[in-house]
Amino acid sequence: MTAPIAAPAPIGAPVRLPLPAALPAPPPGWFLDADVVVVGSGVAGLTAALRCAAAGRRTVIVTKARIDDGSTRWAQGGIAAALGEDDTPEGHLADTLVAGAGVCDEEAVRALVTEGPDAVRRLIALGARFDTGADGRISLTREGGHHRRRIAHAGGDATGAEISRALAAAVRAAGIETVEGALALDLLKDASGRAAGVTLHVMGEGRHDGVGAVRAPAVVLATGGMGQVFAATTNPSVSTGDGVALALRAGAEVSDLEFVQFHPTVLWLGPEAEGQQPLISEAVRGEGAHLVDAEGVRFMTGQHELAELAPRDIVAKAITRRMHEQGVPHMYLDARHFGAAMWEERFPTILAACRAHGIDPVNQPIPVSPAAHYASGGVRTDLSGRTTIPGLYACGEVACTGVHGANRLASNSLLEGLVFAERIAAAVERDVPAGTAPAVAAPGPASGPLPPPEARAALQRAMTEGAGVLRSAAGLAATAAALDALTGGEDRKPAEPGADTWETANLHLVARVLVTAAQLRTETRGCHWREDHPGRDDAHWRRHLVVTLHPAGPDGSVLTPRTTDTTAFQETPRP
Repeated sequence: MTAPIAAPAPIGAPVRLPLPAALPAPPPGWFLDADVVVVGSGVAGLTAALRCAAAGRRTVIVTKARIDDGSTRWAQGGIAAALGEDDTPEGHLADTLVAGAGVCDEEAVRALVTEGPDAVRRLIALGARFDTGADGRISLTREGGHHRRRIAHAGGDATGAEISRALAAAVRAAGIETVEGALALDLLKDASGRAAGVTLHVMGEGRHDGVGAVRAPAVVLATGGMGQVFAATTNPSVSTGDGVALALRAGAEVSDLEFVQFHPTVLWLGPEAEGQQPLISEAVRGEGAHLVDAEGVRFMTGQHELAELAPRDIVAKAITRRMHEQGVPHMYLDARHFGAAMWEERFPTILAACRAHGIDPVNQPIPVSPAAHYASGGVRTDLSGRTTIPGLYACGEVACTGVHGANRLASNSLLEGLVFAERIAAAVERDVPAGTAPAVAAPGPASGPLPPPEARAALQRAMTEGAGVLRSAAGLAATAAALDALTGGEDRKPAEPGADTWETANLHLVARVLVTAAQLRTETRGCHWREDHPGRDDAHWRRHLVVTLHPAGPDGSVLTPRTTDTTAFQETPRP
């Protein structure tokens, strides 16, 4: 049993921000009723939906694009679990805690690593096909921060695509109702403040069109990440922070948004490249590739006991430092010694992506630089995925379960989606009787200005320049001012409601809150790097930074920050 949650500690005055407390949208023109609505269709969302449906709950999946078009399908390296004979959950636990830089919740990590192997086996039983050796056993590789080979992979470097395929096929076979092309807007509540469903806008033609609502007493957020707040990211175009934004507007607690992991090895496509960039999986380094500078020098040797396989924050910082020292825009990943056969068999997807951009890794080193990859923070949950709003659950990248701390360990994300989605399904079965019909209260009026859709590029540039890998008080202040200016000015025409505007509003909200959190955390820890506070400050900051958004009239909202200790992720629901 987890120790009782510590009382939050205030860390400063509330911050007034020009952020809306709800999105301006037409009233719903159509309705669906369900026991559970799952928002998102990655590994977390589909697993939660399958488990809830299997328990007899009428389940509806709402997904922004197609059912198999989220971040999961882009995962290359694999899924981490103690499946090898020389491995143990305790070893996996130890590596995860080290990567998390002192702010993981140990009970959450223990749940992940002990339940993880059987969760992977259930995924295999569902139809997922992982690569095996000649003996028929699952092939395992290493990635950064792992001291054992514990990464199961599929199709060489197409693990996410295989998991997505298997789960989507199972959802179709189960006949679970799915609304595709739907952008979730805001949370519906009943008169007591309990979750009662979501409003959404269906983009394009189909059985549903325009703004509608799914009414359900259990809402599961599994919307993925927010990488599109930066100019360059490994995330697909759908990763615009919609779930975190929805939760913030609803008044849910959000934790640790400052901890954005930048993947150290992303294919460098030139100074003007924007949007989703090709990832060069950590598994390439796990198989023996070396990071070198323009002179061919291996600069990770001597910086960490694992050299190129150090945790991602350490490698990203080392690459950034060497780039600044040499005045160059990228480093190189050298795997020419693999040979053509290994590249073609083990990393066919990466090989094809490199060649499509004029790089042949068989014969030349790959230019790489860090890019936004994963949000370690998100909507704060307990160990069963419950948020601070009754009836609202979260899992996967949108959630902050306490597992990742200040820096996610490589390939723990798919496993977290599996394990905590199963935990949510069990909690829903306990918390919500089947057939419960929520009484939806009238939503409050939208308030606060919205940025126009054309502000997105400026937002992404500002975030990359001032809130990227390397941060400072001056850079973060400039970024905050630039973000606030996107909604200000008396001569600015109000943004028209619509999908592009709502999505840009979500990006703006999560970006502005992320910057505030990064300003408040005056230390360097994990993937949060403050050049003006270069040391780790355990005395004051070995804690989680939690924020809550409150409506404050027509001019925006008030953000209340506070801290909690590392045992904050308890099993019982919080008020």
